[in-house]
Amino acid sequence: MFNVGLIGAGRIAGVHARAIQANPDSRLLAVSDVNVGNATALAEAYSCRTASTDELLHDPDIQAVLIASSTDTHADLIEAATLRGKAVLCEKPVDLSLARAFQCMNATEDRQKPIMVGFNRRFDPNFRYLEQEMNAGAIGAVEMVTLTSFDPAPPPISYIKVSGGIFRDMMIHDFDMCHFLMGSLPETITATAACLVDQAIGDAGDYDTAVVTMTYTDGRIATIKNSRRAPYGYDQRIEVLGSKGLLEANNQFEHTVVKSTEQGVTSAKPTYFFLERYMQSYQNEWDAFVNSLRDDDAVPVSLRDGVMALACSEAALLSLQSNRPVALQEILNQI
Repeated sequence: MFNVGLIGAGRIAGVHARAIQANPDSRLLAVSDVNVGNATALAEAYSCRTASTDELLHDPDIQAVLIASSTDTHADLIEAATLRGKAVLCEKPVDLSLARAFQCMNATEDRQKPIMVGFNRRFDPNFRYLEQEMNAGAIGAVEMVTLTSFDPAPPPISYIKVSGGIFRDMMIHDFDMCHFLMGSLPETITATAACLVDQAIGDAGDYDTAVVTMTYTDGRIATIKNSRRAPYGYDQRIEVLGSKGLLEANNQFEHTVVKSTEQGVTSAKPTYFFLERYMQSYQNEWDAFVNSLRDDDAVPVSLRDGVMALACSEAALLSLQSNRPVALQEILNQI
């Protein structure tokens, strides 16, 4: 049994608390948050105690820490937790600064404590099955991957201002999924973006609509499409074209009933947002982390994976700003 400390008590922390308690090999022991009221409510809901972050990190009874606090705390907490002998699962991104993320990776490299970054979409059952079929050769040699990620509505402007922008906050999931599916990092990244949904997002220095094309050393191509607004629901799809066919992972819908009448054919909308769409993936993610601890195996999403996804985000932003393709190595050479 692994005793777990949860740092953060917001919406996503509640999802993680549920996953921790649902796994038979883990137990939520303590919750910490700068908002004591939120921490108390979450602790009461899961029959554990509250603690300060420092108390939680120094508690010898806690073997693992799940970091679900604000992004600007992630790198510091990863370093502090591993220094005190804790295994770590940290929500993405590692940091909004690529230099700081690299510093964190270098600082923890020799501590021999598992550090996993929370890219939960790798653990979605449909995406996972697509990846397995693809790697089994079901469609021959992979030639092109297309990822669609549209949110139902933009977040508040207050969030946009601290999010790090659409590439670091939203598309970073898709960069990691491309790494997961392609098995390697891209050679070049070309980005285009606009503000078409809410001008206030543009006024805050961000974009709400973006497309990225990535090329790989062997000629394969990946395309990512992001939008902050899809009025019909949370649109999450993957398409993989190969030499012998096509694999598709489509949306999950509110229900499976299709109505066909003389007026037309209608079906349900996609589920509304990420909590409805990806709840099972969060559980699978935590289960995979616990399995790696129990079996003393490497975690399935490493700290380096998280840093490389952030590097892709930086390359996309530079491509947009300079209006040219950017080699990923150019970004890495700056660190």
